[in-house]
Amino acid sequence: MKKIVLSAVVAALLSGSSLFASEATKATSNQAVAEAKAKIEKQNKDVKIIKEAVEAVALTNEVLMDLDKGKKEDAIKKIEKAIGKLEVVMAAPNAPALIPIDSAVEVATFNGSLKDIQVALITVKALLKENKVQEARRLLNTLRSEIVLKTVNLPLASYPSALKLAAKFLHEDRIDEAKNVLTQALLTFVTIETITPIPLLKAQALIAEAEKAAKEKDKQKALENLKAAKENLKIAEALGYTSESDTTYKMLEDSIENIEKEVKGKNAAEKLFEELKAKLKEFKEKAVKIINK
Repeated sequence: MKKIVLSAVVAALLSGSSLFASEATKATSNQAVAEAKAKIEKQNKDVKIIKEAVEAVALTNEVLMDLDKGKKEDAIKKIEKAIGKLEVVMAAPNAPALIPIDSAVEVATFNGSLKDIQVALITVKALLKENKVQEARRLLNTLRSEIVLKTVNLPLASYPSALKLAAKFLHEDRIDEAKNVLTQALLTFVTIETITPIPLLKAQALIAEAEKAAKEKDKQKALENLKAAKENLKIAEALGYTSESDTTYKMLEDSIENIEKEVKGKNAAEKLFEELKAKLKEFKEKAVKIINK
């Protein structure tokens, strides 16, 4: 029975259905995600991958293969070539400590509702109580809604030194030690992940759409978008996306509810919309996490 319940929960999370959203608010949300993804993909293309560093890494791998084949002289030539390429990088003005050698954009979309998250978390707790850690982990992995820009970086402070040490060992015929140094050097790359929560992007777009509808005196559409924005903020909070902003989720929700009251009445809400947009923009920017791995 428990396995059936778990399967049902996972199916609900992956089904793509979101009961709280109308087609209009879904379209607004989807457009916001698409635009944000395009912007981050542009940032990804703008990441300056240093050709010499990439070639130095490729040569390092070739050196290890040559050493496995007993080709020490070829390995020495290649490691010296790799060192030369990194010296070019180090000679550049203001050479950064971390040199990008690869980057990619990943999108993890959560399509469920706030209730789906709550059910999933209850299920996770039940699974952990029964020590079903792997099932709990798989379910927890579905509770993400984010755009991630991943950059793999070569540490310029240590990598060239490692190559020079390995070259020294090779000249001294200390092959195993050279191989060990190179293997360890290849494990020193730093992956930096910049994580942008999708529900906050959606909330921003929905509030902008609500403001537009309010100006056009379309109260129903304005209220519908405000409700969807509020739901996305609740989802962001439930998924554990935090912000270093002084603004809180509760403050944002209260601001939306104040606007809802104004929209339902006869009063204009332009100033309240502007204040809310500014708060949410700052909140979202400070909710973007940069993680070094």
